[in-house]
Amino acid sequence: MRKLVVTENITVDGVIDASGGWFVPGDDIADLADVRPVLQQQSAASDALLLGRTSFEEMRAFWPHQTKDTTGITAHLNQVQKFVASSTMTDPEWENTTILRGSIADEVAALKEQQGRDIVTTGSITLVHELIALGLVDEYRLFIYPVVLGHGRRLFQDANNVPVLVLQDVQRFGSTIVLTTYRIAG
Repeated sequence: MRKLVVTENITVDGVIDASGGWFVPGDDIADLADVRPVLQQQSAASDALLLGRTSFEEMRAFWPHQTKDTTGITAHLNQVQKFVASSTMTDPEWENTTILRGSIADEVAALKEQQGRDIVTTGSITLVHELIALGLVDEYRLFIYPVVLGHGRRLFQDANNVPVLVLQDVQRFGSTIVLTTYRIAG
């Protein structure tokens, strides 16, 4: 069975909503040189990306058009199998994309039963909240940025069904980012 992994950039106070301008993809990429190998490892361990419609559209508008990306993110996102949860989208306009129109519980459970590597979801706050509530998340990879916002949508906002989390790993980067990895207990 495949793992569903939630990977988020998150502030110290738990905000994953990047609308406050605290996180911009590709911003200060030189400062993230020590994070790159970890991102590449995580990409290699996954063969599917699950996104909500809004995050999908934001990523589609940015990543496929990056011609000077030396991180490998663009190449990975263009080739990985992408799944977008949407009842309104008709044409994803990004190669290797499947629109999931059915129940998230059923669609994701079916994806997890397929052969393959990790299924990763990132951003997609509404979808992630639903996946948490449905008990479908197997692992959390949280890139914690040394920022406190005091407002914004949080990863575990109103999450009542979060099982016990077990810390698996902590990595500190020179860029002041800390990666914590948690798995669901049991």
